[in-house]
Amino acid sequence: MAPLIEVQGVWFDFRPEARARADWILRKVDWTVEPGEYVALMGRNGSGKSTLARMLNGLLVPTEGRVRVKGIPTDDPKRLWTVRKTVGMVFQNPENQHVAPTVREDVAFGLENLGLPRKEMLRRIDEALEAVGLSGMEERQIHQLSGGQKQLLAIAGVIAMRPEAIVLDEATSMLDPAAGCRVLEVVRRLNEGGMAVIHITHSAEEAARAGRVAVLDRGRIVLDGPPEEVFLRDEELRHLGLEVPVLAELTGRLRRRGWPLSETLDPERWVEEIWRLLSRG
Repeated sequence: MAPLIEVQGVWFDFRPEARARADWILRKVDWTVEPGEYVALMGRNGSGKSTLARMLNGLLVPTEGRVRVKGIPTDDPKRLWTVRKTVGMVFQNPENQHVAPTVREDVAFGLENLGLPRKEMLRRIDEALEAVGLSGMEERQIHQLSGGQKQLLAIAGVIAMRPEAIVLDEATSMLDPAAGCRVLEVVRRLNEGGMAVIHITHSAEEAARAGRVAVLDRGRIVLDGPPEEVFLRDEELRHLGLEVPVLAELTGRLRRRGWPLSETLDPERWVEEIWRLLSRG
């Protein structure tokens, strides 16, 4: 199966003529996302995460190299709308993502651009709002929503377009923990339904939910693999300025002291292993 998203030899800078290539925001990035994958992208501030995120649906195009979505180059202006229907974006600040006064009208905005019949639009609006837990709020004024509800509404507006992937660029970072958990639960369900998820985050605990974690540092992908492999390189991650999930940190410390623990971030399995080792005396 061909990758859903291909990033091939991408270099990028907003002022390429004014800066040495070693200082460009992105530097020879090669990366892919498969259909239905759940990928977390981490990196310290200034590593290039948000820049790379915006390239995945053509909001930015490479200075050099190419990004393709289902084989379509994102720098082809004639096919850009197809790219953006395939890969939807949800941004950090929920206050800046809405274009209409009410919940229903906001979700309808993108559908109107598709030219869908009214009956189909209403069906998609209802389905999208139900998927994010906002059913019954169709006539609610957006300014009356909480921050978490606004972010869920932004997700509803994306999924109503029926994309094959959704990119969340620090989409929980401005929310309280409870609201952030609600957003992540919706995203998990979307992924289980077959939608690819690319989650840009600083949070190791959030990234550990993904099936794959990539780490960006100074414009390059430096780590990429299952969470168990990436996070158990705890000392390397701290050197890169990133946090480590609690279980990964404990596992790393115990393994360095000779405990034969497996690579797991599952709490139940971790406790079972600890209990088994302790029971051996």
